[in-house]
Amino acid sequence: MPTPFIAPERIAALQRAERERFLATHPASLALGEAAHRHYLFGVPLHWMRDWPGPASLFVRQARGATLTCADGLDYADFCLGDTGAMFGHSPDAVAQAIARQATQGLTCMLPTDRAPAVGAGLQRVFGLPMWQLALSASDANRFVLRWARAVTARPTLLVFDGCYHGAVDDTLVDLDTASVRTLPRPSVLGQVHNHADFTRVVPFNDLPALEAALGQGDVACLLAEPALTNFGLVPPAPGFWDAARALCREHGAVFVCDETHTVSTALGGYAKAHALDPDVLVIGKAVAGGLPCAVYGFTREMAERMTAAKNAAPEGHSGIGTTLSGNALTLAALDAALQHLHTQASYDHMLALAGQLERGLVERIARTGLPWTVTRLGARMELQFMPHTPRHAQDVREQARSDLEALLHLFMLNRGVVLTPFHSMVLVSPATQAADVERLLAVFDEWLAALAAA
Repeated sequence: MPTPFIAPERIAALQRAERERFLATHPASLALGEAAHRHYLFGVPLHWMRDWPGPASLFVRQARGATLTCADGLDYADFCLGDTGAMFGHSPDAVAQAIARQATQGLTCMLPTDRAPAVGAGLQRVFGLPMWQLALSASDANRFVLRWARAVTARPTLLVFDGCYHGAVDDTLVDLDTASVRTLPRPSVLGQVHNHADFTRVVPFNDLPALEAALGQGDVACLLAEPALTNFGLVPPAPGFWDAARALCREHGAVFVCDETHTVSTALGGYAKAHALDPDVLVIGKAVAGGLPCAVYGFTREMAERMTAAKNAAPEGHSGIGTTLSGNALTLAALDAALQHLHTQASYDHMLALAGQLERGLVERIARTGLPWTVTRLGARMELQFMPHTPRHAQDVREQARSDLEALLHLFMLNRGVVLTPFHSMVLVSPATQAADVERLLAVFDEWLAALAAA
């Protein structure tokens, strides 16, 4: 149903005006886009970079702290932060200096560096689990963990939640048909030749009976899950959900894999540590090394013993797990610096205080308008949702989300110097974010609400 008091025609007219404003104020980005089209698919190095709700790509000249500067010299308060990749701010000094030092001492050699033991100890200190492996992205880490889980359980099936996002892992790019409760191939995925729906089961988030029924079939190698859905709107767990879900995994012999790639912004050590989820395996990507491409997966000693046994029982040869650049010298240097200087209580104290201030400001403004909208916050991360209640599962989002309002809000904010995460209305606060950045976002939000009301 359309949001009350805001006619779709009004939203469309405002969107047209904002597109014209962007084109008029970003000539350098437009020129760079035209030149890039001669060399890049869709004019960008990664085709996702084009999936912003504007008429052309914004080209960045510099990113520092919580500020972006585009090719036209315009500054932006950045609340997207590379969709969490720059969660601690762009180019934090400690990481930038560590990268510069290591760059003269070797980038990669497929051997551990002398700082490897210290990095392992740092990972255990911050995140709690004793044993670790490195990858270049959370997509890779999740692929590798899924292979390990299938190896140690001798089971074929992956279990995920409807609306999950675990990177470019083929097995997870499937959909739930809510009518038949069947898992279906996702039609948007390009180049599929294998039917991953045959070996992946999807259930609604926060639905314990469905989870128990899926696990009860006895063929599930692992439950791969975010502590809260984060890429399909922000959907938090219901009270007591994870205690019961963890117990079900243990009862039915499934490995519990917690993907904290986005929820690491909840608290120091992530959501799992803060809420004692006790996963068998923990995956963290994007932000873990301060924005340098890196991911880690940690696991219990019991899980390590099972992994070791599975590897030793297999014939010699490539395990299908890992890449040559995993754990390279440059990554270890950046990760070491990040664990010492970014993953600190001081970072989170700053982030959480400002996030609370921003949440209160948004809630107060929404309340004054009488609009049936919700702000859902998880630590330093929050989502503006155009629905009257916090969603309980992905289907809630499908039924009530307003893509037209989301697209308008993004472009309206961008044209006034505030960057939100594309695809949905997510806002992330970093240790580099300042009170003035929060005030800037709230001032533009006031302007947006006034524009919507001036029909």
